[in-house]
Amino acid sequence: MIIARALTNTRFLIRAMSTEDAVVTDQMAAVTIEETPKEGGKKGKGGKNNKKKGGGGGGGGGAGPLELSPWPSYIQERIDLFDKLYGQYDEFLKSAERKPIKVTLPDGKIVEGESWTTTPYDVANGISSGLANNSVISKVNGTLWDLDRPLEGDCSIELLNFDSQEGKEVFWHSTAHVLGEAMERKYGGCLCYGPPIDGGFYYDISMEQSVCEGDYAGLETIMKNIVKEKQPFQRLVMTKEDLLEMFKYNEFKVRIINNKITTPTTTVYRCGPLIDLCRGPHVRNTGKIKALKVTKNSATYWEGNCEAESLQRVYGVSFPDNKQMKEWKVFQEEAAKRDHRKIGLQQELFFFNELSAGSCFWLPKGTIIFNTLQKWIQGEYHKRGFTEVITPNIYNTKLWERSGHWEHYAENLFSFDVEKEKYALKPMNCPGHCILFGHRPRSWRELPLRLADFGVLHRNELSGALSGLTRVRRFQQDDAHIFCAPDQIVDEIRGCLDFLRAVYGVLGFTYDLKLSTRPEKYLGEIEVWNDAEARLKQALDEFGEGWEVNPGDGAFYGPKIDITVKDALRRSHQCATIQLDFQLPIRFNLLYNAPDGTEKRPVIVHRAVLGSIERMTGILTEHFAGKWPFWLSPRQVMIVPVMPMFNDYACQIRDKLHNQNIVVDTDLDDGATLNKKVRNAQLAQYNFIFVVGEKEQGSGTVNVRTRDNVVHGEFTVEIITEKLVKLRDCKSNLDNLE
Repeated sequence: MIIARALTNTRFLIRAMSTEDAVVTDQMAAVTIEETPKEGGKKGKGGKNNKKKGGGGGGGGGAGPLELSPWPSYIQERIDLFDKLYGQYDEFLKSAERKPIKVTLPDGKIVEGESWTTTPYDVANGISSGLANNSVISKVNGTLWDLDRPLEGDCSIELLNFDSQEGKEVFWHSTAHVLGEAMERKYGGCLCYGPPIDGGFYYDISMEQSVCEGDYAGLETIMKNIVKEKQPFQRLVMTKEDLLEMFKYNEFKVRIINNKITTPTTTVYRCGPLIDLCRGPHVRNTGKIKALKVTKNSATYWEGNCEAESLQRVYGVSFPDNKQMKEWKVFQEEAAKRDHRKIGLQQELFFFNELSAGSCFWLPKGTIIFNTLQKWIQGEYHKRGFTEVITPNIYNTKLWERSGHWEHYAENLFSFDVEKEKYALKPMNCPGHCILFGHRPRSWRELPLRLADFGVLHRNELSGALSGLTRVRRFQQDDAHIFCAPDQIVDEIRGCLDFLRAVYGVLGFTYDLKLSTRPEKYLGEIEVWNDAEARLKQALDEFGEGWEVNPGDGAFYGPKIDITVKDALRRSHQCATIQLDFQLPIRFNLLYNAPDGTEKRPVIVHRAVLGSIERMTGILTEHFAGKWPFWLSPRQVMIVPVMPMFNDYACQIRDKLHNQNIVVDTDLDDGATLNKKVRNAQLAQYNFIFVVGEKEQGSGTVNVRTRDNVVHGEFTVEIITEKLVKLRDCKSNLDNLE
């Protein structure tokens, strides 16, 4: 509901705004961010320096006073304008017509209230004080709403606590404002973006000095003081003219106001001396934050553009109680132990080199994992009617112009000139598959045509955004595109869902499904969109797993199903994707001959299950904590002879296992003791250790134990080989020889 009222001061407009109206969002910068090592904010490549108006001198480097004294002058100037306009808002509230309203709760119960007086907090408190105190935010008619913001008419209300995803985001967003206030008080400077992110929040600031780890304690002290003050979050709608006056000291905010705000007004939020552009909503006051921590810092660029100014970024995390903070610290310790970059080096799986940043060097053991995943998916392709193809790595950029990627994606392509023509390395396979489909006439009898491609892809990610295997420049996907008739969509989507259930079941992942529907800006006819969404809903219902609607988050070319997997630490990762595309067939004029002799246009289903093999390997490394299940393990068996005289027997067994495609090694180090060899194999995460000596050689057997020191005893070579082949082929995540 949008209500607009003009006051006598025409420069001031009060609007009860929908989320869409308040287009300014602190989350705009979360899309592409350039990060560099912790210290050393440097000039961007464009040569712009960081000197800004508004002060910014003290506190850097862990030295100096806790806070600037006095604070930068812009703080009081900002407050003065806010107080003036907020006074006008108070007068509006006093004069607003009060009417009885009905508030509908999630269980259908109706509560009486009064417009412009009753707040969601009042409603919650009327149910129970515990509910009111535990609520982080509310939803009014499906829109996030401050707990202390008056209701304006009949509505439905939902109360959210920290356990909900939206509750976490609001809580961390509010704490980001606390961090922003602390940064202004400590450094001065000019605040930029401060959004919630997965697992916490950050704030960017432009200033002359660099943040260092020695600053963390001081920032936390200021933040804790802010929390003790229980500063209320106050929402105010302002005109662009007043916004430009309020933030004239901060060229970054001015850019946002001029370039991002497309409505006559937007909102600011105040807590204490901090007033910032923000669509909110927020917690009631800073006292709701019971535990907080500054976690790290880095250098970054304004809006991720390496040609723009260099900024300082500070990250943090917070919780509504200390117990959750303790649990978070334990979680972080476990996550650090599982870091795939650390395990990758320890187990000699892969590494990176600055001479090819973002491109993985796969070592022999890591290549075993890569190839095993690829061959597994290839086997699934064969069973499910996919045809594997190979397409070029380099295309003339006319291809990307035709597909529409060049207009929005050019900066992410590695491009170069060849004989006065511009070419680029492919970042995705779909345009090439369109060329493949359209290179000759197609019949309806060929549909659905399922084309799979493990081709090498390149994306020009910013260097600071690169992160081990989870964010790379060179990668390969289990990428496939299904060209089908409209009436085949449901069956194909059902098949894609069954594919991902089979794969994620083997890997031990649970997953969540969301149907992302038509966005505000979309291509095509609405009737086609409605039909496509109905077909996806039908496929999801028939799939039998729970799913949710994610309104307005579909791609501009079609609705999609977003799949989020959870690993052993319950962390979420988006790897799989299932997307409908009506636009590429139009752009490439793809047609097939229908049974009635007419030409029809196919629909494309974009789908992947693993996503990039690089990213999936990183996730699996941490999911299994480096203890690879036998079928995926790069170190399946180590054979340990008790004395040098049994080395030949160990090698004979090695060769027999090798012939069965089992990954096997022998430890023939005559200088090491038996116990040392066994322990080394266990630490190296060999699934099984075979000990052989005189008895085993005489009877043609091996003595089997595991990396966890479980002793299975003596088996003949033939029986243990049979058991290992069976264990590998069943793809169990348990090393069970039964």
